[in-house]
Amino acid sequence: MNQVPAPHAPPQRTLMGPGPSDVEDAVLQAMARPTLGHLDPLFLELMDEVAAMLRQVMGTENRLTLPMSGTGSAGMETVFANLLQPGDAALVGVNGVFGTRMAEVARRCGAEVVEVKKDWGQAFTPDDFVRAAAGRSFRVLALVHAETSTGVWQDVSGMREAADGCAALLALDTVTSVGGVEVALDAWGVDAAYSGTQKCLSCPPGLAPVTFSARAEKVMQQRTQPVQSWYLDLSLIARYWGGERAYHHTAPINMLYGLHEALRLTLLEGLPARWLRHARNGAALCTGLQALGLELPVAPELRLPQLTVVRIPEGVDDARVRAFLLNEFGLEIGGGLGPMAGNCWRIGLMGAASRRAKVELCLQALQAALADQGHPAA
Repeated sequence: MNQVPAPHAPPQRTLMGPGPSDVEDAVLQAMARPTLGHLDPLFLELMDEVAAMLRQVMGTENRLTLPMSGTGSAGMETVFANLLQPGDAALVGVNGVFGTRMAEVARRCGAEVVEVKKDWGQAFTPDDFVRAAAGRSFRVLALVHAETSTGVWQDVSGMREAADGCAALLALDTVTSVGGVEVALDAWGVDAAYSGTQKCLSCPPGLAPVTFSARAEKVMQQRTQPVQSWYLDLSLIARYWGGERAYHHTAPINMLYGLHEALRLTLLEGLPARWLRHARNGAALCTGLQALGLELPVAPELRLPQLTVVRIPEGVDDARVRAFLLNEFGLEIGGGLGPMAGNCWRIGLMGAASRRAKVELCLQALQAALADQGHPAA
């Protein structure tokens, strides 16, 4: 006879990696509330409130703003699948894992992709895209606002003009930026953007906010071929989130309860206050890491306050340090990706994890982990 496992009882961890982040207790409590039907009038009211709050945190008045059922990568795929058709051209900034992923998703939509490349840890200028476009027209110009793999904060100013120069819609990955640093999509002239719930909004993973400008909606309405993904087809999903309330798929009801509460808490704190909290704690972490003799490879003017990349000292075992932090302190930090794998750590201060006490815990724990390996800086 098969034995039935005991109920799962995870320990309390401090999540200071690249995501997911610590979740506010109020968000977890909201998710435990009674499940309603996906067409219950009370749930439809909650949906409208979620969409309205998303517009505020993403800095937009876009009518088509909603959370997709899926993680941030589903948001990425939603943007490209709805805006691109086979034969379209896409200009994509690649300076880390998620720029690389955008280019791959665009290719799978049948687009011709021109990659604009920078070294990992570097940011783009508008001229990088102007030169790469070389006078051609593109359907989409896409880049990452907060590159999770490198900790680079991309300046978006001037990108609207670069997109206009090649007749492109401007698309932006804001997965790690929404709720942690200023996101002002309308002011920046962004046509389409996507995010995730598990970073600076401090909600569990499972939803991907997306937003599309009127100009992007017009491009979608003029498609000559159906969106390749039925599940991510916004011409269908928007009918459920709009006035028709037409069934498409069963919404993740309790996840939306959680997002509603996370957005409510974000707006109660106030966006400028929340951005300032992340900035102050990020600066304190960088100061403390450098006091331990650790190198921060990203230039100060490009560093995200909510995600810091740290060079692993020579002779220090990456996996052993992270295991020590987890076992001795219940603290999770992230390893590097791509060319940074094995030589960098990624430390997140996102949402509920962006607290001075957690900065101090991380520094204390890292010092102990380095001392465990006899590192002289500790």
